[in-house]
Amino acid sequence: IRAYNDGVVFRYKLSSLAEGENLTEEITTFPLETGVKRWVQPYVIDNEGFYTPTLDGSIDEKNGRNRHPNEWAYPILVENDKSLYMMITEANISYGQSASRIINKEDNNKYQIKIADAKVPISGTWVSPWRLLIIGSLADIVESTLVTDVSEPSKVTNTSWIVPGPASWIYWAYNNGSNNFQLVKEYVDLAVEMNWPYNLIDWKWNEMGNGGNVDDALKYADEKGVKSMLWYNSSTNWNGEGAPGPLYILNEKESRVNEYKMLHDKGVAGIKVDFFNGDGHEEMNYYIDLLEDAIDYKLMLNFHGATIPRGWQRTYPHMMTVEAVYGAEWYNNLPLLTNRAAKHNATLPFTRNVIGSMDYTPGTFTDSQHPHITSHGHELALTVVFESAIQHMPDRPESYLTLPNPVKEFLSKLPTAWDETKLLDGYPGDYVVLARRKGTTWYIGGLNGEESPQTLSFDVNELVSTFNKISIIKDGAEERSFDFENITDISGIDQPLEVNCLSRGGFVAMIE
Repeated sequence: IRAYNDGVVFRYKLSSLAEGENLTEEITTFPLETGVKRWVQPYVIDNEGFYTPTLDGSIDEKNGRNRHPNEWAYPILVENDKSLYMMITEANISYGQSASRIINKEDNNKYQIKIADAKVPISGTWVSPWRLLIIGSLADIVESTLVTDVSEPSKVTNTSWIVPGPASWIYWAYNNGSNNFQLVKEYVDLAVEMNWPYNLIDWKWNEMGNGGNVDDALKYADEKGVKSMLWYNSSTNWNGEGAPGPLYILNEKESRVNEYKMLHDKGVAGIKVDFFNGDGHEEMNYYIDLLEDAIDYKLMLNFHGATIPRGWQRTYPHMMTVEAVYGAEWYNNLPLLTNRAAKHNATLPFTRNVIGSMDYTPGTFTDSQHPHITSHGHELALTVVFESAIQHMPDRPESYLTLPNPVKEFLSKLPTAWDETKLLDGYPGDYVVLARRKGTTWYIGGLNGEESPQTLSFDVNELVSTFNKISIIKDGAEERSFDFENITDISGIDQPLEVNCLSRGGFVAMIE
């Protein structure tokens, strides 16, 4: 058991176990008082759902995705009163360990750990993952690094090739676009125009046609100074009829290493691996194999349809981001996100994004199959509020290229890895004002999760004592427009700055 300033962690050590013994159950239980508010997400295999507030621990989700009744995904956020919060999660999964989730075994106020495997084979000495309770104010929760603090140090000695940054991404606007060479070229050109270092070529690139194949696309990007990332199917979950390829390339070590070497030789910067099959020890071993073999070939990884981050971003810092979130991609699939997005987005900084990089794919200013009703200010703010070391920018090239110049400039210079994070104000689902620092510049993102206009504020003096300029990009008069404000006279700033937001609105600010 360890106590930290921002929480408590504990784990179990089992010694002198006979060969062939199995771990079948863990009875660790977190009892909550009746009527204590908590934000919980029903467990589904891809960890993509809504964190819904409840007072009695029960949720009747209508999204059709709760395939595991009374089972909950990490993390769980608990509010004991207005000043004390607790987050339940786990960290530091190592080889041979199964991940876990939470179940209501006896009643809705007793959360028991459920090991993902029915049987985990163990022998000799076995150590469990860390069980974490992050405890404190909402700011303590949001700013905590406890998940990585207790995880193993980096296994990568030379990290110079691990470079965070934005990436242009074709899938959101063109579901099957990566099989079209001409469309892929447009997204490479977008990355050049926006000064983004990466372009992700998504599924079905192995079927690419219309004037070129994937090698032609890689060459085109290389000539333009853009580094490419490629999508792969994990081939552990969706690998039957209709499954997108390429398939069965990464599963066995020899094939995986050969593929990694080929990608490295072609200048590919990393891969996105999709559609994983749960959280058992075999799946955890596969994640680790993918990560460890990638080190020798300097490949960054992005996991989709996947487990949540559990501290691997410290042990394997080339794990740049993980999906495990109901993100903007769902505008392609179901109409649910349209009406729930604003409140959902204002909840994620207090829940899912606390535990690690989150590939939500923010910044959609046009519409996909289903429309968004969040404002342009809200959508722009997501790029700051949501942390992801590779920040995939999903909209159409013409959308970004026709944005007002201050917005284009903001997105062209946007950092995706930060030196410091501060929660300035907020409450899950209602609103959030989050500040992130890169070097000497502070970036602030504000989200209104409400259906009515709201005034958000931030205190400059909490961040810096001296500055040259504050630039604010906020909601315009209409939902899909911007307004701009520059403050250079700092003499009168002795109280918080207020920003008026539309319903489902937002803003960004830069303090230089």
